[in-house]
Formats: sequence, structure tokens, C-alpha cells
Amino acid sequence: MHQPLAYVHPGADIAKNVVIEPFVTIENDVVIGKGTWIGSNVTIMEGARIGENCRIFPGAVISAIPQDLKFEGEKSVVEIGDNTTIRECSTINRGTSVTGKTIIGENCLLMAYSHVAHDCIIGNNCVIVNGVALGGHVTVGDFAIIGGLSAVHQFVTIGQHSMVSGGSLVRKDVPPYIKAAREPLSFVGINSIGLRRRGFTEEKITEIQNIYRILFQNRNNNTQAVLKMETELKTSAERDEIISFVQNSGRGIMKGYKQN
Repeated sequence: MHQPLAYVHPGADIAKNVVIEPFVTIENDVVIGKGTWIGSNVTIMEGARIGENCRIFPGAVISAIPQDLKFEGEKSVVEIGDNTTIRECSTINRGTSVTGKTIIGENCLLMAYSHVAHDCIIGNNCVIVNGVALGGHVTVGDFAIIGGLSAVHQFVTIGQHSMVSGGSLVRKDVPPYIKAAREPLSFVGINSIGLRRRGFTEEKITEIQNIYRILFQNRNNNTQAVLKMETELKTSAERDEIISFVQNSGRGIMKGYKQN
């Protein structure tokens, strides 16, 4: 159902029970799943693929072309998963020829004035707080939270279940399960509250703490830390994930814990 004051291109594929408020513009080659609500003055441009039961609030712009001077009009998309909410004036740019797509997962909340640049990948159940700016090719793991007004450098990876403090400048990769704060961005502890809320046992949280004690608090360099993790700690999904994250970090991981 859409208001007569909305413009919907005849080439758009809109489920029958989508609600489209006045002054919305939906261009050609757009797909919107059932149960989604599109607030007034939203602009959805070519290449948007929006899932079911999403909510997009007034002023948001979805699937605009990348803010990348190398972009030459190539075909690309934005994919937004089911049950995701995009608040007022947020912007999500579609991909470039490098990956062809920008991806937002399911059950995410992108708060007002957040920006997701081209070729980003945001996992499921993420919270991107007001005014956060993600540069191109940023990857955000499941259940991560990025605090308001943070700026994330292009090609940075933020691990799952991590929490980045508001106002942060994120220049380096943020490993999973931790809290990151201060300037320059540093390890300030395990995201233990978030992990408990998501069903991690106290034993598992202690295991993760021991892993990061080796990496960030015992004065090891990354190579030494990985070797100790492999030789001194028993194998687990979390241990192996953290080791893989450190070894495959493209921008290098952020700083360890430092006393003031």
C-alpha cells in the first residue's frame, strides 16, 4: 500500500503489504519484502534489496551510488536483512565493482544520521549508534555495537560481540568479544555484560579473558601471543577465532591495555 503522494517506479518489486508513506521515492530495480514500513521522505534508489518487516524512518537514503571517485556506474546492490530498522537520515551506499554489494544483516539497528559506505558488510544483530560513519569496505561482526559519533576507517574489521566506545576513531581492527575505548583506541576489557546477555557461561567468559590477557596484558607482541595461545590454551571455537583474527588482520589490531 502506498500513498498517492509517493513515487514508486513500475519496475520496483514491492510486496503487497508494504506500507509506503507520502513523499517517498522508490526507483527502478528495487525489491522490498513483505511487512516493511517506509516512512515519509525516504529515498530508495536502484539496487536496493530490502528484506521483510524492516522499518525505514524519514529522510533515509538507501542505495545511492558510492562516494568513491573510482566508481564508473557499474551495477551493484545494497542488501538489507529482515527485521532491520534504519532511523532518520541514515545513508547506505551500494557497492562498487570490488564486491558488487553492501550488506546489512538481520535484526540490526542503524540509528539516526549513521552512514554505511560502499562494500561494507554488517552482520546480524548489530547496533550502529547515532552519527557513526563507516568508511568503505568495513566489516562488522554479529552483535557488535559501535558507539555514537565514532568514525571507522576504510577496510577496518570489527569483531563479533565487541563494543566500541562512543566518539572513537577506529583506525585499526577491533578483535571479537571485547570493549574498545580511549585515544588511540585500546583494549579496555572483555564485553562481559554483552556476553552474559547472549548466553555465554562464566567459564567461557573466563576463557576469553585468559586469551586476551596473553594478547593484550602480558607484554607479548602479536607473534608471541599467538604462539602462547596455541601452545598453552586448549582448543576452542573462541580461541581459534581470535587467533585467526589476529593472523588475518589487514590493518593490524588495535593497542593493548595501558594504565593511565
